[in-house]
Amino acid sequence: MEFAVLLALLLVLGAVVAVIAQRRHDDGRGATSDLDAEADANRWVVRLGGGLAGVDVRAQAGVDDDAARALADAAERLRTARARLASARTPDQYAAVVRTATEGLRHVGEARRALGLDPAAEGERNAARVERRELSYGLDASYRS
Repeated sequence: MEFAVLLALLLVLGAVVAVIAQRRHDDGRGATSDLDAEADANRWVVRLGGGLAGVDVRAQAGVDDDAARALADAAERLRTARARLASARTPDQYAAVVRTATEGLRHVGEARRALGLDPAAEGERNAARVERRELSYGLDASYRS
């Protein structure tokens, strides 16, 4: 009887150690759910839409070709990101949405520079920061705060 109790305790202890080791091995990547990835991707799409809305339409009147092209590219990235977000179901698909939205934010920054506006808007700084990080599902554990 004592042997069976001791064996059961050892099995439970082994399972606990295995779970702890697996979590440490994942480095936090396994903790991200599909819902987290979806929410993060949605946040970047909303940011891109806000960045485009923040460029004054009156400032665009008579703009040079560089600004017009950058705004058109940013608007295209917004349409693409929205379409991808609507059909995304996996972390990799949500990561593609994040990459598309951050590309769009870079184009918004280019347009703002061409228009003589503040190019270092918060959205562009954050987009540059995201691109420097490895996108495992979308964003690594050091990005999520």
